[in-house]
Amino acid sequence: MADADTLLQVWSSLAPPEGETWASARPGPPLDAVAARLSSVPRSFLDDDVSIAALSGDIAGVACASAAYAEDARVRRGAAIGLWLLASEELVEPFDPTLAGPWALRAVDSLALRVAPVVDPLDWLADDERREEAARTFLLWAGFVPAGEDRETARALWQARDSLRRSSALAEAYAAYEHREEIARRLAEARAKEAAARYSSE
Repeated sequence: MADADTLLQVWSSLAPPEGETWASARPGPPLDAVAARLSSVPRSFLDDDVSIAALSGDIAGVACASAAYAEDARVRRGAAIGLWLLASEELVEPFDPTLAGPWALRAVDSLALRVAPVVDPLDWLADDERREEAARTFLLWAGFVPAGEDRETARALWQARDSLRRSSALAEAYAAYEHREEIARRLAEARAKEAAARYSSE
């Protein structure tokens, strides 16, 4: 089992900056609907033998990034619950608006690699506040704020329930990872601009 620190580092390398994610978030489905659907995950999705790569392939056509870390039970359960939210749109009924979109698997990975290492996914099913945290996290990284909430309200409510922020040691480490990733992104952008300028002047 990977330690929480390692899994959070993986997530920080995959995720865009949180501020950018909030800035582009648009109105999504009602929070209560997502949380209720999350709590109804079938046992078959939580089976220890389920292959996250195969499940993701069946539902989304491609493996989610967290499938590479699914030997960790927390990651496997977190990804399975996220994949259930996507699959349920066909098996139960679609959300309005639909969760399917360009960032759907990123939302799955946010549950598996950002929330699950800090709070066991089984707690999402048993505890109302942890379930709300998972639902809010999924919506954010899918590109949404809950229906009826503006970005500022949604952000404040999510941060109040964010278990990662409650763990000072993990939060500090995660902030350092995010900072390093942001520097790496800016350097890559600067190199790309420099290369483009060089090419256009030749």
